[in-house]
Amino acid sequence: MKKFSIGFTLVELLVVISVIGILASIVLVSFTGSQKQARDTQRKSDLRQYQLSLENYANKNNGLYPRRNATVSADTTLCTDLSQTTCPSDPREVKDATFDYKYQSDGTASDGTAAAAIYVLWGKIENVSATTYWVLCSNGKSGSLTTGIPPTGGACPL
Repeated sequence: MKKFSIGFTLVELLVVISVIGILASIVLVSFTGSQKQARDTQRKSDLRQYQLSLENYANKNNGLYPRRNATVSADTTLCTDLSQTTCPSDPREVKDATFDYKYQSDGTASDGTAAAAIYVLWGKIENVSATTYWVLCSNGKSGSLTTGIPPTGGACPL
């Protein structure tokens, strides 16, 4: 008479644990890429919000933008220039200071005021292999760049 044992052998348990480990690592790798892509999408949306705020500002100020000859942080200095109390900041700015939205303008308004005729906004994106920035310009151009940041005098590097 045969005696049947109920349970799993050590080899069977090790195989199941190995398969679960492999599946978990695949899921984690793909999830990390999804997170980066989601943060990049958020950055592009935030920069578009700044662009809309700048256009509203220009509509109220004879078509001119806030003048900033040097590169400034958008979520602090530009936010104040636009008279806003809350402005979006980069999702990774707290952990990594290189992720920050930046603003620069030409500062050469023809009427002598502290206003500018052109501007450029940019933020670092992370779902790419090289250091890349998403750039928005006052002329309506937008796109990614790996060089030409920071721009000179608010000129659009695209």
